[in-house]
Amino acid sequence: MQRFASRPAIGLLFSLLFAGSTLSAAPLPAATEGDWVAPEFTFHSGEKLANLKLHYITLGNPKNPAILYLHGTYRPGSDVLSKDFGGELFGPGQPLDASKYYIISTDGIGVGQSSKPSDGLRTKFPAYNYADMVQAQYRLVTEGLGVKHLRLVIGNSMGGMQTWMWGQTWPQMMDALVPMASQPTEMSSRNWMMRRLLVESIKQDPAWNNGNYSAQPPSLRLANALFSVGTSGGTLAYQAAAPTRALADKLVDERLAAAQSADANDFIYQWQSSADYNAAPGLGKIQAPVLAINSADDERNPPETGTLEASLRQLKNARLVLIPASAETRGHGTTGMARFYARELGQFMQQTEKAHPL
Repeated sequence: MQRFASRPAIGLLFSLLFAGSTLSAAPLPAATEGDWVAPEFTFHSGEKLANLKLHYITLGNPKNPAILYLHGTYRPGSDVLSKDFGGELFGPGQPLDASKYYIISTDGIGVGQSSKPSDGLRTKFPAYNYADMVQAQYRLVTEGLGVKHLRLVIGNSMGGMQTWMWGQTWPQMMDALVPMASQPTEMSSRNWMMRRLLVESIKQDPAWNNGNYSAQPPSLRLANALFSVGTSGGTLAYQAAAPTRALADKLVDERLAAAQSADANDFIYQWQSSADYNAAPGLGKIQAPVLAINSADDERNPPETGTLEASLRQLKNARLVLIPASAETRGHGTTGMARFYARELGQFMQQTEKAHPL
């Protein structure tokens, strides 16, 4: 396992809250949107759901080698088209040039325009986990889009964790794996503790009413703001943006006043879905080369624990790009800015295209 530090970069402030419509946020080829419906889907619990819908977007020619992008928790698949990500990767001559590849991004179960509790079932919606989400992604790719092989699976945050799962569930299906802002080890420590507290803070709000609310419980807005500040954003970045109490208060006020479109039941399901995540036991099944990309100031996956590097040592062909912390990085949100690692990703694509060792 090799480890590389990405070069520092300077750029504009990055917001974790993308614009409502990102389809034209960067000079990219036109995106195609669609829905695929599984007539019946069986969850890990044995529960079944008829007509499970998965929304997706694609870029490029379906005849080209396919790249699957997997999004983070509660974010839609259209995030892939933001100027900070797709704008740095999908353009002519860029690492994942959309004229060369067929790029697929789907809203996972429970997110965006895919089937979710707020569609009507509320808490009667099956309790899904990452294994269910990955299985649904696989069915969309193979049954819905007719893609049998993937040039690359790349995912961010939750999508990064699911990338590890893809690599061990269908080890022959892809040429390369790029899990970002993630690690394969069991959900634990502060990462899980904060998720558990996020969920409990909503469930213990009387206004939640066991999921039978008529208006979104007030705890949803506060819990979301608290979680995002505590687990994403970067220590140096926050110090640069809010070096005084007045500026810190301003940031808090802005977050609490921001428009809210989230649904409490959807939100609970999304965060609870990670509870039994643990890709570590299956690492030996991974055959594709791995380029793991994390940031040194990632609050949810702190590199000082050594857990990610220990995991990578179990793989035959793996490399770590650890982005140095700075006032320009955004902690767990750093990997949403592809300029920090576009060069290394481009090199990785060239190396795996030629089947060279890393």
